Amino acid sequence: MHNEQQYFDTNRALWNEKTTHHTASAFYDMEGWLAGATSLKQPELELLGDVQGKSILHLQCHFGQDSLSMARMGAKVTGTDISDAAINYASQLNEQLGLDARFTEADTYSVPEKLNEQFDIVFTTYGVIGWLPDMQRWADVVARMLKPGGRLVFVEFHPAVWMFDNDFTRVQFSYFNRGPIIETLQGTYADRNADIQMKEIGWNHALSDVLQSLIDGGMQINIFKEYDYSVHNCFSNTIETAPGLSQIKGMEGKLPMMYALEALKR
Repeated sequence: MHNEQQYFDTNRALWNEKTTHHTASAFYDMEGWLAGATSLKQPELELLGDVQGKSILHLQCHFGQDSLSMARMGAKVTGTDISDAAINYASQLNEQLGLDARFTEADTYSVPEKLNEQFDIVFTTYGVIGWLPDMQRWADVVARMLKPGGRLVFVEFHPAVWMFDNDFTRVQFSYFNRGPIIETLQGTYADRNADIQMKEIGWNHALSDVLQSLIDGGMQINIFKEYDYSVHNCFSNTIETAPGLSQIKGMEGKLPMMYALEALKR
C-alpha cells in the first residue's frame, strides 16, 4: 500500500506537466478568455447567481481560469491547487489582468492548515473529487472552510461515466470506491496528442458516498441535478449534440454525464 503522500506527489508531478500543455491548448481557449470570455459553464453559473462582494474559496482551481472568471464577476476569490506550476501560472494571470484573486498551493485536505479563515462560498467543479481518496475528509474540509450559512457550489462528472474504459466500449471499473485506480495514459483530455505519458492515481466515488459525506459533515443539500451531457468535451468517442454539449456516441441521452449540487452549512 502506498501512502497518500506518494499518491499526491505522483499527481502533483502529473498536473505540473499537464499545466504546460493545457495553457496552450484550444480546449482552454486562452485567447478568448483573456479577451473577456468567461470559462464558467451554465450549470455552475446557475448555482452561483450574483457573487458580487462574496468571498469564494475555489478548491482544485487548476491554473485559475474559473477563479479569475468569478473575480471578474466581482467576487473575492482564493484558489487552491496541488500543482505549484498551476498556482504560479494563475498568479501571473491574476497580475496580468489586474484582478485581486489570490492563489495558494495546497492539496485539498491540507487547505485548512494553509488558510485560517472562512468563506461565503466553496466552489469546486469538473474532475476534482476523483483525485481524492476519502470523501468524508473532503466534506469536512468544505464545511470547515464555510461560514455558518455558507454554501458549497459543486459540479462534477457523473460517477457512471468513470465505470467505462476510456473508449466507452465496456464497463471496466467499479461504480464504487474500491481503492486507487492507477493508470498511465497518453496525452491529456485537453490535448490527446500531447507528449505526456505519466502515471495518474484516481478514485471513483459513488453519489451516495459524496452526498452522505456532506450530510455527515453538517451540510444540507438544497439542489441536486443530473445531466445527460457534458459541457466539457473531454471524453473519447463523443459527438456534439448541441452547441457546446457533448454526449457519448451510441449512448446519447442514456448516460448521466454530470451532476450539480448546492449544499448549505447548517
